[in-house]
Amino acid sequence: MGIGALIIGDEILSGKRPDRHFAKVIELLKTRGMALDWAEYLGDDRARLTAVLAATFAAGDIVFSFGGIGATPDDHTRQAAAAALGAGLVLHADAEREIRARFGEETTPQRLLLGEFPAGSAIIPNPYNRIPGFAIRRHYFFPGFPVMAWPMLEWVLDTQLRELQHAERRAEASIVVYEVPESALLELMERITRAYSRAALFSLPSFGGEGVRRHIELGMRGEPESVQAAMDEIRAEVTARGYEWIERAAA
Repeated sequence: MGIGALIIGDEILSGKRPDRHFAKVIELLKTRGMALDWAEYLGDDRARLTAVLAATFAAGDIVFSFGGIGATPDDHTRQAAAAALGAGLVLHADAEREIRARFGEETTPQRLLLGEFPAGSAIIPNPYNRIPGFAIRRHYFFPGFPVMAWPMLEWVLDTQLRELQHAERRAEASIVVYEVPESALLELMERITRAYSRAALFSLPSFGGEGVRRHIELGMRGEPESVQAAMDEIRAEVTARGYEWIERAAA
């Protein structure tokens, strides 16, 4: 099972509004011992959204989706989720209760459209204005507004997905190797990757400039014992080759 994020909106792809969700999802997951496996940006295209959601529902991933759950003509996420599931959109009783509590006598049929979700959904409470999101088959759909979406995501993580918090031990360690091209370390990287399947190697080169020396951050993330053993081997090999290196401070 992977954890993914869908960030939806033409305004994101056009640059009209900057995305703030991606970094926040990483932050909120990290504090709970979880990590994002993938992310995708999508415009307000119902056919494309439907195809992507059909694939993610079939894959069984946990998915956090941001944006497009309003009731204006450019919002397609609710309809795309329903189409991907082969389900109808229905007014959710709990959503109707929240919307009526929010608007009272000013509740209109148009506002109740905000509570129409794929049949079988559960609501995600919205502490900002009581207009809920929805969840179905471990897909969690939030508004695009951070002031609403982020507390809603925290509620999901701390109530619906609590059993996944710190469920998998993770570690990360790296060193910074100076004035060496990646090609000079390629054989070492390939050997380490083959030897330690429970950890993932990463190589982040920097070409330097403005007082920063050319370097590579070379490290491992994953199961703690594998990370430690792999890094011991990397340090020993880099030292034996005479390369200058330092430990990278933990993030």
